[in-house]
Amino acid sequence: MSDNGCGFPAPGLHSFLFKPIVTVGGFEFNKVMLLALITTLIVTVFFSAAFGKAKVVPGKLQMVGEAGYDFVRRGIVYETLGKREGEKYVPLMVSLFFFIWIMNVWSVIPLAQFPVASIIAFPAVLAGVVYVTWMVLTFKKHGFAGGFKNLTGYDKSLGAVLPLVVVIEFFSNVLVRPFTHAVRLFANMFAGHLLLVMFTVASWYLLNSYMIPAAGVSFVMTVIMVLFELFVQAIQAYVFVLLACSYVQGALAEHH
Repeated sequence: MSDNGCGFPAPGLHSFLFKPIVTVGGFEFNKVMLLALITTLIVTVFFSAAFGKAKVVPGKLQMVGEAGYDFVRRGIVYETLGKREGEKYVPLMVSLFFFIWIMNVWSVIPLAQFPVASIIAFPAVLAGVVYVTWMVLTFKKHGFAGGFKNLTGYDKSLGAVLPLVVVIEFFSNVLVRPFTHAVRLFANMFAGHLLLVMFTVASWYLLNSYMIPAAGVSFVMTVIMVLFELFVQAIQAYVFVLLACSYVQGALAEHH
């Protein structure tokens, strides 16, 4: 029975904790890691199968792969970076998009029923990859002095407020950006999973009580939440990659 005395098994942080499937030495391999590994295999195998033996007249699998690839390439990368500058970053952005999307989709897949991105370590690593790419491109393009100006908005015409602007921009770009990039994805998946668990458990709990009509309402809300989560999962993958492209665009932009 729960602490509130009503017997309702309210979801909480325990919903995000999993016992290890296997332990080797001090390393524990759990369900979330397994889902992340399967996600990697799905993305790798799918695109390898779709484009490994590409044909002029594509088959069904190649058509699906090309549609997904072109969606990210034309709808995100080209729109942000342009065709000439953006082409070299398409493979990275496509990989990020589908990896994040499938990690999120696990939350509505039977037996899995958990979004990998709701564990902060995974969004943090992906945001770290984007952050390192952004920093390397910034200093490679502009050099140390130019890169510093690019990151801090250094502009002599600002006069007396220049030091304040430099501090604010440095703090915002170098320290806050990677944090918010990761947390935006994590927080949405974390909150969405909690809501799904709450309505799912509530439906079962009410169905086994005298409040059967309320169970019907809760079940309808569960279905609505699943559909809403499917939308949010795709949007979060889109937003993450869009921001990644905007960071790359900022790194390549000329400082005036």
